[in-house]
Amino acid sequence: MQTPILGEARFASKASSHMVSDEIRIPEHIEVGAEPGELFEAAGPRAKLFFDPKETCAAIVTCGGLCPGLNNVIRSLFLELHYCYGAKEVLGFLGGYSGLDPISHREPIKLTPELVSPIHNQGGTILGSSRGPVDIGRAVDNLIARGVQILFTVGGDGTQRGANELYQEAGKRGYALSVVGVPKTIDNDVTFVSRTFGFFSALEEADRVLECAHTEARSVPGGIGLVKLMGRHAGFVTAGAVAANQDVNFALIPEVPFKLESFLAALKKRMDAKSHAVIAIAEGAGQDLLAAETGARDASGNLKLKDVGRWLREQIETYFKAAGISVVVRYFDPSYQVRSRPANTEDALLCDLYARHAVHAAMAGKTGVVIGFLHERFIHVPIELLAGHTKRLDPTGPWWRSVLAATGQPARFD
Repeated sequence: MQTPILGEARFASKASSHMVSDEIRIPEHIEVGAEPGELFEAAGPRAKLFFDPKETCAAIVTCGGLCPGLNNVIRSLFLELHYCYGAKEVLGFLGGYSGLDPISHREPIKLTPELVSPIHNQGGTILGSSRGPVDIGRAVDNLIARGVQILFTVGGDGTQRGANELYQEAGKRGYALSVVGVPKTIDNDVTFVSRTFGFFSALEEADRVLECAHTEARSVPGGIGLVKLMGRHAGFVTAGAVAANQDVNFALIPEVPFKLESFLAALKKRMDAKSHAVIAIAEGAGQDLLAAETGARDASGNLKLKDVGRWLREQIETYFKAAGISVVVRYFDPSYQVRSRPANTEDALLCDLYARHAVHAAMAGKTGVVIGFLHERFIHVPIELLAGHTKRLDPTGPWWRSVLAATGQPARFD
């Protein structure tokens, strides 16, 4: 797997005493006897740099929804550039990709040690964020006019698709722009990334909500706690939170379709036996059971999902009313609560490592890449490669087996 590079690295690096060779490769698969799959360039500091640090202007942009750890990433990107490499200037573009367009009239801010000093203790992002594309031509014009040589794009799939377009457009113009992505998604569904930053903070918050739902459910006769968690196409948050919590009775995720009648029958059996239940459902689960999609998409191009949580609440209440059984459904939708919290210790460490490896890659002239994380090693993943791959929870794998053991539910509601 070849990593795009701007050209020959000519400047000796003083940023680290431990250097990583471009020849080191990390295989996609490490099982003995299995094909290795893609072979990725190992991330880390290089002995030679493409950019002269004292002349380098870098910039950071954060895009898409909030996620625990965004400020940690901003802070660590700056600190590595400022203290370890001695970069001339680091800018923060405001309001997501729209801030790259001069017509937004948002002047980027100059990052300083004083400005970033406290931000790792705060949720959200000091740079602001938004969804949606940007005029690539005007954005590149702006980057060139400001002398930006490195752009760090912190965001999910849509953000990195935009990063690829920026990198391609700069290349067409012969402008040496390093574009390096830091993958950001609470859903943990980025290919070639075993764990995205913010994921474990999200699990921690989701676990608290599930505990509240359990308390509510068992405190009234016929109590049912229903919690909708994040996960448009992947059930990692739901599965992880359920396995951690251990008091959930049913988990529903996008990768395991279910029949409503079978699920409701299993829920009734639980209520007959225990008189309370807790259900966790990922936002992307059961979409095939809802009314036909309108085809509407959000600003990032994602298909707008129906609210499966409220729909399931209505179905449960209607089913038990028809059966003459009294239930009290407490519905929780903690999406904003989960994504806006600060990073926990584990994610703070992960944010720091993602950011520092992104800086190493950019200073060496790598471009059109996202920092990946496989087998506890950081790697360079060409952005174009991400478009053809998806990461989903394996219904036959250990994550889902943990859920089935914790809940006691059947493998499928057929």
